[in-house]
Amino acid sequence: MNRRTFIKSASIIGLSTTVMNNLNAFTNTVSEWEEADEMMPVIFIGHGAPLYSLDDNKYSNAWKKIGQEVPKPKAILSISAHWLTPGKTLVTAAQNPPTIHDFGRIDDRLFEMQYPAPGDPNLAQEITQTISSITVGLDHDWGFDHGTWCVLHHMFPNADIPVLQFSIDYNEDAAYHFELANQLAFLRKKGILILCSGNIVHNLRQLTFPETSSYDWAIEFDETAKQLIDKGDFKSLVEYEKLGEAANLSVPTPDHYFPLIYALGLKSEKDNISYPIEGISYGSTSMRSVFIQ
Repeated sequence: MNRRTFIKSASIIGLSTTVMNNLNAFTNTVSEWEEADEMMPVIFIGHGAPLYSLDDNKYSNAWKKIGQEVPKPKAILSISAHWLTPGKTLVTAAQNPPTIHDFGRIDDRLFEMQYPAPGDPNLAQEITQTISSITVGLDHDWGFDHGTWCVLHHMFPNADIPVLQFSIDYNEDAAYHFELANQLAFLRKKGILILCSGNIVHNLRQLTFPETSSYDWAIEFDETAKQLIDKGDFKSLVEYEKLGEAANLSVPTPDHYFPLIYALGLKSEKDNISYPIEGISYGSTSMRSVFIQ
């Protein structure tokens, strides 16, 4: 029975106006997220330092170009290295999420920046109902951390697309997150862009100032990751701890690496992969981005 027939039948049997209005609201919410004609891409962005969001540079200009080239999403789900929730997984459900300035006082201009995109509580609810392997909670307090808004500020500067964030359970390993990513794939069929924001190489203790040279191990692991992605050997990237000293130096903690694992877990057999951004920032941070479509 289709929506029109159902509503007509409900009217005949005499349901109240209130119930009918609720039915209309429910069916409108469902139809809003019907499958689109084409799969939306998945993008892993190496977001680097918040300072890159302030001015025109090769990274912010590349983010801008990506935003201009992808089909306009109905919504965006961001998986950021900066929302870690040990022991649980959450999705933002506020109508108007705040912009979070989750960094030190490195430049006052950053604290003036806002990204006033709306949230989408209905989509958040659908995500919690669709994922079956774990319980995903609704969060009404978190907003857009700098892993999300610093990038989206350039990709979609009008801030007119609903944005949600999906947290990372920091008690779990890479294999867990790779499998969980598969359950988010349904969103790609509904016109929703999944943005994974982190860094393949991220060792803050080894940063070099000014930006003059890069560590050999950072270059090595960045290239190793690319080669494994090109081969489709995602298993080795999930088991990154086995990839040697360069991997261990590049991923001393997995917070910024896990978003890459989500992106790879969302790849379908028909998808192609490209790298719209490459480079090492401040010696020990990979800015490589991975475009999956």
